[in-house]
Amino acid sequence: MSQYVTFTLDGRLYGIDVVRVQEALRSHTRTRVPLSPPTIAGLVNLRGQVVLTIDLRTRLGLPGRSALDEPMMVVVQVAGEAVSLLVDEIGDVVDVGPASFETPPDTLDAVMRPLIRGAHKLDEGLLLVLDVDQTVAA
Repeated sequence: MSQYVTFTLDGRLYGIDVVRVQEALRSHTRTRVPLSPPTIAGLVNLRGQVVLTIDLRTRLGLPGRSALDEPMMVVVQVAGEAVSLLVDEIGDVVDVGPASFETPPDTLDAVMRPLIRGAHKLDEGLLLVLDVDQTVAA
């Protein structure tokens, strides 16, 4: 059995292995980083720790969110450092077995394909499993 913290982006359900997630919370005020790529949403102060924030919509090649929609943050651990990922909405922790796991769907966009480890078929739809290391690396 595997456990994933779920979240939505542009109506799709994604998951991150629960052992990689430090916390999930409302978005904090971000400080822009001059000359940074568009995927970098800025830096946040998380209880005295400066944390890099990545906009997953931009990183996955999805359309941007409206100015009225406030994102949420999933703080993950990458190489011992905290990194914040901006998501639309945080879901639940789900338990899935290996029988429901499949390779990434052929319908995934070329930008997204290397960042998705695979998918679990759930009753409510597909759970796309995000490769956190690949997502943060580029």
